[in-house]
Amino acid sequence: MLKVHNSLTKQKELFTPIEAGKVKLYVCGMTVYDYCHVGHARVMVVFDVVTRYLRASGYDVTYTRNITDIDDKIIARANENGEDIQSLTERFITEMNHDADALGTLRPDHEPKATEAMAEIITMIETLIAKGFAYKSDNGDVYYDVSQFDGYGKLSGRNIDELRSGERVAVNEAKDDPLDFVLWKAAKPEEPAWESPWGNGRPGWHIECSAMSATSFGKHFDIHGGGQDLQFPHHENEIAQSEGAHGCQSVNYWMHNGFVRIDDEKMSKSLGNFFTVREVIAKYDPEVVRYFILTSQYRSPLNYSDEQLDQAKNALTRYYTALRDVELEENVVWQDDMEFGSRFKVAMDDDFNTALALSVMADVRLALNKAQENQDKEQVSYFAGLLTSFGQVLGLFQQSATDFLVGDAGDEDENAKVESLIEARNTARADKDWAKADQVRDELTTMGIVLEDNAGKTSWRRS
Repeated sequence: MLKVHNSLTKQKELFTPIEAGKVKLYVCGMTVYDYCHVGHARVMVVFDVVTRYLRASGYDVTYTRNITDIDDKIIARANENGEDIQSLTERFITEMNHDADALGTLRPDHEPKATEAMAEIITMIETLIAKGFAYKSDNGDVYYDVSQFDGYGKLSGRNIDELRSGERVAVNEAKDDPLDFVLWKAAKPEEPAWESPWGNGRPGWHIECSAMSATSFGKHFDIHGGGQDLQFPHHENEIAQSEGAHGCQSVNYWMHNGFVRIDDEKMSKSLGNFFTVREVIAKYDPEVVRYFILTSQYRSPLNYSDEQLDQAKNALTRYYTALRDVELEENVVWQDDMEFGSRFKVAMDDDFNTALALSVMADVRLALNKAQENQDKEQVSYFAGLLTSFGQVLGLFQQSATDFLVGDAGDEDENAKVESLIEARNTARADKDWAKADQVRDELTTMGIVLEDNAGKTSWRRS
């Protein structure tokens, strides 16, 4: 039985969907003003795996991930670049999708944009004002009145009095309370604005997600996900807005993935210690990055380093080497395997523990290698099929073994030279000219080519 760690209750809970057999999943997506970094990649991959596993377990999953396309950072970046906001956001939406596709993630079923949800945003703010949860200030902004929501702080565990005390120095005089947060910002010169009952302006960040999730799923849905950094204030404010407006619990399970860290510091653009996905996949196959992300249970910190990525590359190389030139048995279903399939399910049912699931896959690979040594074609086919079925659940093995090991975009002349040298080496070995065979192998090693001799056949891959 699947258990999910609920950030709201701080414990693992048996997963029970609101509607039997169906799951509504909403994830806070990217603010599109720059390239995605590895922290964003973790959000993409984590909730892609959540979606894949739920579907593999028989659930009908509707996955919504929003796009924030109006925001202070977006406005600032557009001004810096001297370009209009729509051109900026559309460009980085394209780049975001490029990175997500490279990482092998499924496209969400819905990707609502904040700028396309203005009517819903305005309606929700009107409801909050009517119910006494919000007010218009003297400067034209509309604020949420935190004092009117009894449950404020329940997600993050923050103490309201302590928060209020810490905010006193930075009080905006337009607010009734230091903790109140903006729902609608009055228009400023040369900034985009929309008409509203409170004058021209634009929404605050927090209200966007409350409105878009309600538009996708209604007042109450199953899972809300995002990065750990969004727990407070963003998701705390979402709860206050959604439950204040709708008068009921908004989300059953809150899921937050841990930070990606560099030298024990969170990777972030604000700290300037981030690597873009584009930079990393220039050095490593994107599937290596995906595998690296899966080596840690999603709530745990993920320590980024070339050493960790090299380990992920080596692990994937072992898998693809084992799967190379194997004829898979058809219709191998991981749920039907009493040993490895059961262990894989236990791992994933334990709050999507991909690190433990990968250890099960490693054992399957060893069983596959043993079957290959014994030349047991039936077992080779079965274990390769089982390994591939696990990979599908985790979004791995989405390319052929040859493409991963050799490279599908390799230089044709170089590939032809490699094949010619291997043929020359095999001829030298057949003639027992070991010096010549070693000389050819050394030349291939210098070219970055690794040879693997198995059962009288030589295969190769790039190092």
